[in-house]
Amino acid sequence: MWESHAVRVLESGQTQLFIDVHLVHEVTSPQAFGMLRDLGLKVRFPDRTFATVDHIVPTHSLLEPFEDPQAAAMIAALRNNVLEHGIKMFDLDSGQQGIVHVVGPEEGITQPGMTIACGDSHTATHGAFGAIAFGIGTTQVRDALATQTLALSKLKVRRINVNGSLQPGVYAKDVILHIIRTLGVGGGTGYAYEYGGSVFDGFTMEERMTVCNMSIEGGARCGYVNPDQTTFDFIEGRPYAPKGLEWEAAITRWKNTASDADAVYDDVVNIDGSSIQPTVTWGINPGQGIGIGENIPALADVSDKEHGTWLEALEYMKFEAGTRLEGTPINVAFLGSCTNGRTSDFRKVAQYLKGHRVNPNVRAIAVPGSQMVAEECEREGIAQTLRDAGFEWRAAGCSMCLAMNPDRLEGDEICASSSNRNFKGRQGSSTGRTLLMSPLMVAAAAVMGKVVDAREVFGVGELALA
Repeated sequence: MWESHAVRVLESGQTQLFIDVHLVHEVTSPQAFGMLRDLGLKVRFPDRTFATVDHIVPTHSLLEPFEDPQAAAMIAALRNNVLEHGIKMFDLDSGQQGIVHVVGPEEGITQPGMTIACGDSHTATHGAFGAIAFGIGTTQVRDALATQTLALSKLKVRRINVNGSLQPGVYAKDVILHIIRTLGVGGGTGYAYEYGGSVFDGFTMEERMTVCNMSIEGGARCGYVNPDQTTFDFIEGRPYAPKGLEWEAAITRWKNTASDADAVYDDVVNIDGSSIQPTVTWGINPGQGIGIGENIPALADVSDKEHGTWLEALEYMKFEAGTRLEGTPINVAFLGSCTNGRTSDFRKVAQYLKGHRVNPNVRAIAVPGSQMVAEECEREGIAQTLRDAGFEWRAAGCSMCLAMNPDRLEGDEICASSSNRNFKGRQGSSTGRTLLMSPLMVAAAAVMGKVVDAREVFGVGELALA
């Protein structure tokens, strides 16, 4: 795929790579459009660029003008820019607005064999479809708008096989947290991660997207899964999917993009899926995670190069080494984000949440990843199940994942979160503490008011056997 998109090799040794689809949102694009204007340039292929608003959208109310003048200015700038350059935008009144990495796949814009770029680090999500997808900075957003190409260094490829059967109550989020914990937050530097094995063969597209989404948290530039019938079934019939004879031709083309069985990789990692527990982060990066039955690492359990971060994490999180994370009280529960804000995520939670109530000491919010997700959840009764349990059901957006909107932690609150980053201050408070986990683990923590094993709260194994 890389070679088929190569325009030329530059003097620097980098490849000038053609970009099939460029996704933009309101945060990283205004400056890029401004640079185009200063240079007297137009968007080279406006039909290959798609825009949405997600980061700054207040999920409690969509009434405009927004209370935050900066947010209002950002959305106004995006609207002006897409109008000037003839770019398709999924605006707040479209019924299709949402997080950029949810909207692209559900519209059928994301397809196998594509190169996809966006001014957002979690663009790796789209690699779940057999695409080369990566995040870019604002200057590169300008380059993509102006030329539909980017100058990039070719990546090494690490194949990560996860085989065996996952235990009941272990989900895609646990798989990627386990991978990052195993390989480290910098382990993927210079690599694209190609995921495979029986676990990924059996995963739904939403599950594959969850894993690819967090590849960047392990240092990898891209995440990737070979396209197969699961991929094709997901895309078929969506608004931007090929139709008729073009569909059959696309299937043939897409099948040819998959890696050969005898492909040679720069590195191969094999993981036993049956060994993965429900995983929760205890520290200040996604690699600082443990199985729910494990203790927070002691000094002797971490490598010398990790000592500094380990000490920093314990101090910031106010935890003690060698103790259990299970039983830690939480203040906030957040369901949503581009990692776990799809209908299937909420459907799973609703399946187990019926008959339970959120602990009175917990503030719980559920935020759909798109307006289409919100509509599906309303239609299936999922949204009402969450409301009945005590979750506040919000409008579509990034919400508390990064708090560039009113959804924020206060003080040193602890949040059980289905999002992708637990960095210091990530959720809006300079002392707020984030524990990453699967959506079902978030729901269990919300009900019990503390970190718990969702399998015990909801009888997950029992229901799986029923």
